[in-house]
Amino acid sequence: MQDITPTTTLFDLLGGEAGIRRLVDTFYDHMDLEPQFALIRALHPTDLTGSRDKLHWFLCGWSGGPDLYIERFGHPRLRARHLPYSIGIAERDQWLACMRLAMQASDLDADLQQRLAESFHATADWMRNRGA
Repeated sequence: MQDITPTTTLFDLLGGEAGIRRLVDTFYDHMDLEPQFALIRALHPTDLTGSRDKLHWFLCGWSGGPDLYIERFGHPRLRARHLPYSIGIAERDQWLACMRLAMQASDLDADLQQRLAESFHATADWMRNRGA
């Protein structure tokens, strides 16, 4: 595990804004280019620029960095913002698989990847609004 001091944040471990931007861009590159992510890709607009920015801004604040998302849009209200989209187990699992690939490509520490995967799973599962 990486050396963590009491003041080290997840934001720091992810490489700050630049590291989070790389993670997010890699995530959306996989989603956009790989057919196994077609279900979640279909939930997004043709142009992913706004989606990339929103996830980047959200993860910056979520990880202990600047609250870029909240400054622009207020409280994230993640579940409410995702309710218009049909999200089931398959969509959840595609999102998580895509993020796992992005974390691996970002060369994050294995323990950090596990920690993030557990947190992302809990949130992604909470986003589900249908059973299957």
